[in-house]
Amino acid sequence: MAELRDKSGPLALVVGAAIFVAFETAAFHLLRFLTAGLGEANQYQPENTIVSNWVKTVAFLLLHLVLVLSAMLLLSNKLPRRYRGQITGWLFLSLLVGFGMLIPLFY
Repeated sequence: MAELRDKSGPLALVVGAAIFVAFETAAFHLLRFLTAGLGEANQYQPENTIVSNWVKTVAFLLLHLVLVLSAMLLLSNKLPRRYRGQITGWLFLSLLVGFGMLIPLFY
């Protein structure tokens, strides 16, 4: 016989979205602080090369990936079963947001 699974309600999605926004905001500020010494502040200098900004970009994305995957592994072990279905969706959204956070990173 198939096992019936409890679904999380709309309140759980709202709470998950609030926690997601708080996590991404904290992650952005932490990673901006950690990568502050990398890259060029003025993007329009004639002697500016792409190398230093490329290093900052790759470091930011890799550190963001480490944060997101470690948070996912931690949450998948700690959350009750009915809320675990949301983790994959928030993970994929977080990976997309990581690329979007590169825009304010260089301003």
